Amino acid sequence: MSDDNRDCLKSVESFDKTGFNYTMSKINGKYKLTVLYAIYRHEIIRFNELQRYLNMISHKTLSNTLKELEKDDLIIKKDYKEIPPKVEYSLSDKGKSFIPILYAMCDWGEKYK
Repeated sequence: MSDDNRDCLKSVESFDKTGFNYTMSKINGKYKLTVLYAIYRHEIIRFNELQRYLNMISHKTLSNTLKELEKDDLIIKKDYKEIPPKVEYSLSDKGKSFIPILYAMCDWGEKYK
């Protein structure tokens, strides 16, 4: 871990101004990390496919989670103007930049599970 990373974790003028707090504000929520992982795994996925894959999440909760992730520019929603409606989700560049953190979490979980 670089000294810069240690400073981010230890030097706290005000917690709400830390990079840690900013990161948590974007991923805080019961299913945000799960949804990011699922979209990363599939690259491009439609809502119904995502809901089937993540069968533990209700329609409303998944919809709200996707809206929040889109608002935070972590995912891209592409609407197709056709009948029946078609919507696809993928990771934005900002969302893709979060993938190494997911890998680190996976490695940690594999080590300690």
